[in-house]
Amino acid sequence: MVVSVDAKSGIQALDRTQPLLPIDFGKTQKRTFDYARMGTTDLYAAMDVRTGGVISSLSRTHATPDFLRLMKKVVAAYPGQKIHVVLDNASVHLSGDTEEWLVKQNGQVVFHFTPTGASWMNQIEIWNGIITRKLIRCGTFRSVKALDREIEAFVKHWNSDCKPINWTATAEEILNKVRAVTAHMEGLLRATEIDDVSRQAT
Repeated sequence: MVVSVDAKSGIQALDRTQPLLPIDFGKTQKRTFDYARMGTTDLYAAMDVRTGGVISSLSRTHATPDFLRLMKKVVAAYPGQKIHVVLDNASVHLSGDTEEWLVKQNGQVVFHFTPTGASWMNQIEIWNGIITRKLIRCGTFRSVKALDREIEAFVKHWNSDCKPINWTATAEEILNKVRAVTAHMEGLLRATEIDDVSRQAT
């Protein structure tokens, strides 16, 4: 089994000062820009890359026990199976308590870390974007408990008809884009250096 894991931290429960005006024929959905902050929650999620199914865990804190709570749910969901976990190198993933827990799994759980600055390689980031667009950004939540309930309902609905996320870009297309961005950045750096030299000359 391969699962893609990450945390979406600091999700704000925003209560709009006016009721949401829903979408209608010829009208877009409207909401006020002013709101009251009602608190935050952290969403820990693991996506089965084969099915697209998501296991989630919500927490008020962002610490190793919160991450391990999710991992225990993942292990329970795949009893007796070897689980490969794709994740970034956040401190909670590298902590002493996490390493101790990993040793106790006797090789059943294997961590694979994405390179620094390459979180886009982790498919759970795509799912995080989906829940942000479809629920979090456009929602109105009068409390953190209300936000938690909506997130749990979203995950349940997602799992009722989930599909794996398939990347359409080829490795060559990705590498070409990286090369183009790198070349552009190098050009900007050269222009900045020339500008600095000319300013020092004057």
